[in-house]
Amino acid sequence: MADPKISAYYQTRMAHFGAVTNDWLAQAQSASAITTTTPPPPSSPPTAATLSDPTYQKPSFSVIDEFNRWRKQPDLAEAVAAIRALAAVIRSSMATTMMQLEIELKSASDSLKSWDTTSISLTAACDLFMRYVTRTAALEYEDFNSAKSRLIERADKFGEISYTARKVIAMLSQDFIFNGCTILVHGFSRVVLEVLKLAAQNKKLFRVLCTEGRPDRTGLRLSNELVKLDIPVKLVIDSAVAYTMDEVDMVFVGADGVVESGGIINMMGTYQIAMVAKSMSKPVYVAAESYKFARLYPLDQKDLAPALRPVDFGVPIPSKVEVECSARDYTPPQYLTLLFTDLGVLTPSVVSDELIQLYL
Repeated sequence: MADPKISAYYQTRMAHFGAVTNDWLAQAQSASAITTTTPPPPSSPPTAATLSDPTYQKPSFSVIDEFNRWRKQPDLAEAVAAIRALAAVIRSSMATTMMQLEIELKSASDSLKSWDTTSISLTAACDLFMRYVTRTAALEYEDFNSAKSRLIERADKFGEISYTARKVIAMLSQDFIFNGCTILVHGFSRVVLEVLKLAAQNKKLFRVLCTEGRPDRTGLRLSNELVKLDIPVKLVIDSAVAYTMDEVDMVFVGADGVVESGGIINMMGTYQIAMVAKSMSKPVYVAAESYKFARLYPLDQKDLAPALRPVDFGVPIPSKVEVECSARDYTPPQYLTLLFTDLGVLTPSVVSDELIQLYL
């Protein structure tokens, strides 16, 4: 019997793909109310004497400054900080028409995207915010103040959905982590860390192999966090993945972006790990928030916008030696098993449908 609380879209997907269950969606719905963000402390308001000064000018609002204030929260992703900053744009706007407000929002969104043109999640989050908040024509028939209040409500809701995404994903992934399993992880993903943290809190017994590579030492960072949670962890150099894959039960990775094909863009080395896992029949699971779903369709590695990082080998490199500095690669969907998202548990083939729903 159909559940009226779950959209027909999800129920149809359950029937066809068997990847999402009513129980999981109920857990996800309850998780969305677990935690709310605490905004950064506001700057000191001007005094009455200051306000009465005829030479006083109200400080102009800067979306980048607001974005940087939110970024100071250590557990807040940059994309969520951008969403919060865009919500603040609506609140502080002096616009008197919807057209003016939308132009102001578009300008702020463009400023945030240009802050880091290589960040897929930042661009996708800004685009999704604009679609989610402003996409209904009903606003045109309301008076401006009512419409603006509606926009603020939607902006806050979108921010809370994005902030709680990690907890939803962690809950949806728990049935796939079993006692005695060995999990290989690559890079430092806060959502993957949340998955493993919840599994440990649920008293599951497992161990983790962290790949360690240069130059950012993400494997070392993640292993330090896992040790604090009393999770058995072993560091593995990333060139030894094939050597250790025999003892692995599953691979868990995060994503910088999820693209239209159902593939992912992530830290350099993810592609080769997924290929090795596929060849040895090991499942590859991706944990990614829906605000990382991007309207991109790379055909190969060279289709990616360059995201370069300096590589320090610790020894002098001859000037004639060229160093590959690409920071990420593209993993095609055929090497991925499931994607755990705050929209549900998806097969790679369903991602394009989700993107259509998100950007409609």
